[in-house]
Parts: sequence; C-alpha cells; structure tokens
Amino acid sequence: MLGYLLARAGVDVVVLEKHADFFRDFRGDTVHPSTLEVMYELGLLEDFLKLPHQKVTSAGARVGDFALKAADFSHLPTHCKFIALMPQWDFLNFLADRARRFSGFHLRMQTEAVHLLRDGARIVGVEGRSPEGPVHIQADLVVGCDGRHSTIRQAAGLEVQEFGVPIDVLWFRLSRRAGDPEQVLGNVNYGKVLILINRGDYFQAGLIIRKGSFEETKREGLDMLREAIARIAPYLGDRARELESWDQIKLLTVQINRLRQWHLPGLLCIGDAAHAMSLAGALQARAVTEALLAQVQRRREFPTRVTQMLQVNAHKAFANVFETSGAFRVPWQLKAVAHVPGIQRVMGHVVGMGVRPEHVTGAARTERSQPWSLKKAAVSAGAFLGAMVATVRALRAA
Repeated sequence: MLGYLLARAGVDVVVLEKHADFFRDFRGDTVHPSTLEVMYELGLLEDFLKLPHQKVTSAGARVGDFALKAADFSHLPTHCKFIALMPQWDFLNFLADRARRFSGFHLRMQTEAVHLLRDGARIVGVEGRSPEGPVHIQADLVVGCDGRHSTIRQAAGLEVQEFGVPIDVLWFRLSRRAGDPEQVLGNVNYGKVLILINRGDYFQAGLIIRKGSFEETKREGLDMLREAIARIAPYLGDRARELESWDQIKLLTVQINRLRQWHLPGLLCIGDAAHAMSLAGALQARAVTEALLAQVQRRREFPTRVTQMLQVNAHKAFANVFETSGAFRVPWQLKAVAHVPGIQRVMGHVVGMGVRPEHVTGAARTERSQPWSLKKAAVSAGAFLGAMVATVRALRAA
C-alpha cells in the first residue's frame, strides 16, 4: 500500500518481496470498513469488491449459552458498512497490479532486504539478496515494514518494548456448510476460545491456548483437540475429524511490542498501515528530515498505543477463560451491558474504524498519469504481513 501511494504521488518506488508470490495463508484476513473507505477514496473500491469475499455486517460470539452481538457496523459513516473477509494474497495481488500502472512503481520478487547501507550516522539504502546475487539500492529513505520479526529493525538496533501476552493461537482449516453461523466469529466455553473466520467453503479456525502450551497440547493428542472443538461448537463435531495430523495446525506465537523510537536519519519503521501521503511531498523535494519522520511517529503512535492497550486487556480476558473448565456461565453484568442502547454501535465504530483512521483527501485523490521523473523510491514487502522492507530513493536530475 505504501508503494502504491508513493508511486501514485509521483515518487519512483521499488518494492522488494522476498518470496516468489504472495500465496501464503495469512489467517486473520479482514479488510475493515476504514480500509474499504480508503479504497473508495483512491477510486479502487468498485474493482476491489469484484474479488471473492464475504461480508460481516456485525461481530458476535457464542459465550456459553449466550449469543452476544458485540459490534454492529450498519451505522458507520462509510460507503461499506461491513468487514470484508478476503485472502490477503488477493488483496496484495490487486494492489500490485494497480501499482504497476504507474511507471515509477517497480516490484522485485524473490528479493529480500538483509542489511542497511550507511554513510556515517545516516541510512542511505539497503542490501538485498536475490537469486541473481546481492542487490544494492541507494536511498533517501528506507522504510521497514517487515513485521514483528523485522530484519531492518534489528539491523538498525532500534529498541523494542515488549508487552507480556498470556495466549497463543493454533490455526487450522475446517470445512464449512450451508446453515453454519455467518456472523459468529467466536465461541467461548469450557475454558476454551475458538475463532471462526468464514472463507466461503471453509472456516479459518483459531483455537486460543495458554502461552507456551503448544507442546503440552500436542502431548495430549489430536483426539483431545478434536474433542475440545466439538465441545465448544457442537455443529463442528464431525468436521473436527478432518484434522488428521499436526502438520495441518500452525502455531501463531502472539506478541505485542512497540518501538520506543520509530526512526533514524534515513530510516522509518511502520506497522500495518502507513500515513504515506505525509512523505510524498518531502520525497519529491528531496527533503526527508528526521523531524518529518518524528512527525509520522507522533501521528501514528497514539492510535497504536490505544489499540495495543485494548489488545492487552482482551488477552487478559481470554486468559481468564482458561480458569473455567466447565460450562461457561455468562455474568449478568455482561448480559446487561450487551443490552445497553447504542453499545453495539459504539463497538462497531471501535472495531470497524479504529482510532484516528487515515483518509486520502484533497489533491491526493487525483491520480497523475505521468509520475515525477526525478524521484526514485524502493519499498520492500515481507512474508508475514505482505510487506518486507521499504526503501525510498530520490534520484538526482539527469
């Protein structure tokens, strides 16, 4: 997305993706209403929604014997009042195809950024690794967006703050049938939490477990796991037998962390979303200062802190579920809160829009048919979230 936005704004961009394609199972493949609104503002929404997807108009869970409707998206101030469930490889392929229409966008597959290039204290580019050998890209700005195991972050020596998480998630597939619940994303009972993401003919399922307990779960055996699934969601009982090997089950080690400082001279680290338009003008003018990079952090750090606080509290709630081995009895307080007028709309806004959603406004809405010819940028995408390392380079006039 950063590569698309910068190329659209007239900056030459090179995206380095270490894999040969985007076809990997990213699991939580949700495109929220705030993101869909950005796609509308970019003029991409109509074609984007032609891709196969499922719509979630409300988010609910089965908590014990209580059907909880937690969030209602029908009143959001957006064109799409739903979450789109779409495989992330479709999303990434769509963006890459649209970005290639700008002459300044260059996507290099099977090229992994592995080291930073330096000139004194300033980052001036990246060294990449490709099947043809080493690749060196000089850059005015390197943007690391390679997820929680960031090579760029490690190479830069930036300090990471870790926040303890009491859970991990086991991801697997189960077939889906007509008549299965569509808007129920979670099932909580018997000391377990089962997440179900509708993928059309199958569920992408996630079983939340205690942090570090995967080996213990494996020792208990697949029969125990299948029994737990059938107990939480009885309608999946026969389908739990589709799990015949631990090779079908992938462990996601849940982490919550945050950089204390997101930038160095010539380097910026970002998360899932980029406030990219704040960079375009400076790149065009070859005036990317550390003060500008600090502004990006100030803009995005507040929503990051709030979102991570909500995540930490949610994970603590999941950990409390583990303390109940029998049938879960919903506290009357939760039932009372669930029926407070307007609470589902508020939660719909929190989940669907997030904190301080970004927009494409003013002149940024208009695509240029001819990108600026004097600028060069490179963005490297990664395996975990579809983006690896971003490198932005402004070339001098010939």
